[in-house]
Amino acid sequence: MKKTIFSLALATFGLGMAEFGIMGVLTELASNVGISIPSAGHMISAYASGVVIGAPIMALVSNRFSLKNILLFLVALCVIGNAMFTFSSAYPMLIIARLISGFPHGAIFGVGAIILSKIAPPGKVTMAVAGMIAGMTVANLIGIPLGTWIGHSFSWRYTFLLISLFDIAVIVSVIFWVPALFDNTESRLREQFHFLKKPEPWLIFAATMFGNAGVFAWFSYVKPYMVTVSGFSEASMTFIMTLMGLGMVLGNMFSGKLSVKFSPLRIAAATEFFIMLAMLALFVAGENSVGALSLGFICCAGLFALSAPLQIMLLQNAKGGEMLGAAGGQMAFNLGNAVGAWFGGLIITFGLTYRYLTLPAAVLTFAAMSALLVYGRLQTKLKTESVAQA
Repeated sequence: MKKTIFSLALATFGLGMAEFGIMGVLTELASNVGISIPSAGHMISAYASGVVIGAPIMALVSNRFSLKNILLFLVALCVIGNAMFTFSSAYPMLIIARLISGFPHGAIFGVGAIILSKIAPPGKVTMAVAGMIAGMTVANLIGIPLGTWIGHSFSWRYTFLLISLFDIAVIVSVIFWVPALFDNTESRLREQFHFLKKPEPWLIFAATMFGNAGVFAWFSYVKPYMVTVSGFSEASMTFIMTLMGLGMVLGNMFSGKLSVKFSPLRIAAATEFFIMLAMLALFVAGENSVGALSLGFICCAGLFALSAPLQIMLLQNAKGGEMLGAAGGQMAFNLGNAVGAWFGGLIITFGLTYRYLTLPAAVLTFAAMSALLVYGRLQTKLKTESVAQA
């Protein structure tokens, strides 16, 4: 089982590099291709759109093929998409390449979770899935700073060529270390959608989308923000991206420890509140280099501190459609990326400075927190009615 977890962690490491690596080389990409930074930001939105399209499609066909074969197909798409992005220069081809790169993202998480649920001993599934997700957090800590350094020192194209070659190694690991299993769900296709009739999963989807959009409205343009507002040199971005990645790793770990004492809802709502405060503080204190680094660290830590609680809440509210629930969570997560990058680009297009990115970020985060509070009120109401009936 350990080799299977490691193989899946390698896959999520590659996904993390492809999804977040663009932030560290955004200015180099824009300069090399001859487009504006807001237009380069559309590459983030294109990847997220690929996730939104691909996740439900793969969720619906997952019971027709071996999970191992589906995983191989998905990672092969990662290789193709990142290779196309590496060698493309025309804006339309770059967008198409990012769409292809994003298509497998959500499905890889969903397929990986199902595989681990089938091979992990009772009571160890959550730990196994956490091991898989760890690949993405390590990508933010090590892989993305490395990609940022390569993009700054040589070319952004080498960053994505490295990702494509890495995904080839992932394919090899899947061939040797992932068992051939099938998702033999007993629910009919129509029945898998039944959980969507309730408001609870939609509120969680909304919290996921708006929460991610809040962070990504700022983080999508973290490089120009840190350079133009906080006064860092471009050479400092490798260190900055490492610090942000460390925040993501520690946020994920801290959230797991808090789950022993607090409910997923409390952890998620409190995290959104602190992210909102950090974004507002960034607007005021962003010109202070230490303040910008500290507050950015808090925002990135919060981004991944939200991941596990929201995933658990989705599974609790997606009975009979767990695969679709997991896919929907990834769709909401990446739709948030797209919405956040779009809002950030809009601020820049209107002629405002990068400092103002944090204001829509705070508003979007507030929307996420509000969705969680409404969800909590519904849960309280249901419990009260259940007690009254008993």
